Amino acid sequence: MAGTGKTFVAAPFGRRLAEKISERGALCAGIDPHPGLLDAWGLPRNVSGLEKFALSATEVLAEETAVIKPQSAFFEVFGAPGIAVLERVISHAREAGALVLLDVKRGDIGSTMDAYATAYLDGHSPLAADAVTVSPYLGFGTLVPSIELARAQGRGVFVLARTSNPEAAQQQNALLPNGKTVAQSIVDEVGTMNAGAEPLGDVGVVVGATVTPGELDLSGLGGPVLAPGFGAQGAGVRDLRALFGDGLAGVLPASSRDLLRRGPDLAALRAGVREIQSSIM
Repeated sequence: MAGTGKTFVAAPFGRRLAEKISERGALCAGIDPHPGLLDAWGLPRNVSGLEKFALSATEVLAEETAVIKPQSAFFEVFGAPGIAVLERVISHAREAGALVLLDVKRGDIGSTMDAYATAYLDGHSPLAADAVTVSPYLGFGTLVPSIELARAQGRGVFVLARTSNPEAAQQQNALLPNGKTVAQSIVDEVGTMNAGAEPLGDVGVVVGATVTPGELDLSGLGGPVLAPGFGAQGAGVRDLRALFGDGLAGVLPASSRDLLRRGPDLAALRAGVREIQSSIM
C-alpha cells in the first residue's frame, strides 16, 4: 500500500484519551449523516448534502468534544465520493484537536481482518482513525493482530460487548460453559489485554447505556467504555450513573442523532453540545 507521509502516533491511545477527557469532557459526539437528518437540515440526499452536513457538524463538534464518532456506513452509501468526505472529516477533526473513533464494527478472520486493520489503523492510510469499533463474534482471538497494530501506532479499538439494540440480548447474554455470559467473557478478555495499563488501556468495550445495571462486571476492564444509547435511545444521566457508577471514569456517553437534530444552526448545535457536556460532568 502506498504511503501518504503521515507520521505515526507515539503516545498510547488510552493515555491520550484520558488527557482529552480531562481537557474537554467525556461526551462522544457522533456524526451520522442519516437521510432523515439531511432532510431536517434542508440538505439534498446526495454527496453535496453529505459534505455540507458532515463538515459543518465536524466544525462544531471537533472543537467542543474529546471524541467524535463518524458512522462509516452513512458515508459508504455514496461510494468513493462519500469515502472522500469521510477522509476530510477525519482530517478536520484532528486539526481541531478531537480524537476520531471511526464506527465501522469490522470483524473477520486472517488476512481479511488484517486488511481492515490496515485500512483504519495504519498511519499510512487516509482513513486511519485514533480508534475503531470491532466485532469479536468470530472469536476474540481474531482481533488480537488488530489490537497489536493499533497499539504499535498509538491507536485503540472498542470491542462490541453488550450493545444497546434489543435484538442483541439473546446472543450477548447467552451463558457459556464456564457460567459467564458471552458479553462478560468479552469484557474479561479485554481486561486481560489492558492489564497494567495506566491511566486507561488501549482496548475498550462497547456497552449500551440502556443495558440493565448489574449485567456486567466492569471492575477488571482497565480500559474505556463507549456507551451508545444516550439521548435519542432513551438513556439519561441517571441511567449512566446507575450502570457505570458516579465517577463515570473512562466512560464515553455517545450522542448522535439527538445532538445533530439541533442543526443546521451551528450556534444551536454548539449550545447543545455544551448543555449535554455540563449534564454528564
